[in-house]
Amino acid sequence: MTITATAPRAAAYRGRLRWWTELPLIAVVYALYSAARLVVRGDVNDAVKHGADILHYEQLVHLDPEQWFNRLFTDHAFLGVPADFAYASLHYIVTPTVLVWLWRRRPTHYRVARTWLMISTLIGLIGFTALPTAPPRLLTGHHGFIDTMAQYGSYGWWGTDASAPRGMGHLTNQYAAMPSLHVGWSLWCGIMLWRYGRNRFVRTLGILYPVLTSLVVMGTANHYLMDAAAGVAVMGIGYVLARPALRVVDSLHDRTRQALGRPTGTPSGADAAAVTPAATPAPSTATRSTAPAQPTVPAQAGPAGPPASAPPAVPAPAEPAAAEPAAAEDEVAFTAQVPAPTVPSGGEHAGQRRMS
Repeated sequence: MTITATAPRAAAYRGRLRWWTELPLIAVVYALYSAARLVVRGDVNDAVKHGADILHYEQLVHLDPEQWFNRLFTDHAFLGVPADFAYASLHYIVTPTVLVWLWRRRPTHYRVARTWLMISTLIGLIGFTALPTAPPRLLTGHHGFIDTMAQYGSYGWWGTDASAPRGMGHLTNQYAAMPSLHVGWSLWCGIMLWRYGRNRFVRTLGILYPVLTSLVVMGTANHYLMDAAAGVAVMGIGYVLARPALRVVDSLHDRTRQALGRPTGTPSGADAAAVTPAATPAPSTATRSTAPAQPTVPAQAGPAGPPASAPPAVPAPAEPAAAEPAAAEDEVAFTAQVPAPTVPSGGEHAGQRRMS
């Protein structure tokens, strides 16, 4: 029997994605995204006009639930306050938590998921630049929206500038409603939890989280329904582009290693040890055989009678082929022992005396 031990592929893959390279990568991408988001604020008047146009188009097709949810949250603090807390915090807590969970628990899926999230975020940045949009809470008063973050500001750390802490409103772009990355990121988190969660509770959270986030962003007057739909579309585009982008990156990486005279497609150092199969013991070829037993003839008492017939010869079993050690180990040849017929002592002479 041959046993081959192979190191878990997932552990080796995670070894190549070291945290001290992943963490700076994510931090740099998010910092660049945040900085660019501040730079591309656009003209305020254009942003307000774009927001009013979006609301108008929604009203034309009777898909404008934002105002109804906003009234519900402003009339009932037990709904509005938790919604404000969720808007100001979960976006920045749940997403990195899911990233870390993927890296630790589902390492073989982490790289594609991380790339999907990054590409979608950069696409969202393009949307902020091309179409600066004021959220419902920043439209003129006759539209009837109330800023719940300002209404319930005394309950939390946020001020009147979206989810930014008090006194830090200048660090956020309030005219980046289209698309809603609150919805986009929550959808990404939900898909990860649903697809890779191992129990019903985690998978249920994967369904509820994006749904609740969509209700929160509309009820707090921070996004339109169309913003939420755009956030979903952005994540869809990012999903399509993630794997091709990784193929390009891997190709460039391999070419760089070839130019430096290093092997491609394989880890090095400790990672190489993690994916090297363990030594395979040579298969055992020992066979166990038993020589055939020789037939025995019991000694006859008295005068010899007619010669007894010899027992039939039993051929010795052929030696098993070396190519099948398993069968050779289990075979044992046995030779039948056939006793010779015996004649009772003095029986033949007694018969002759009676006949005479």
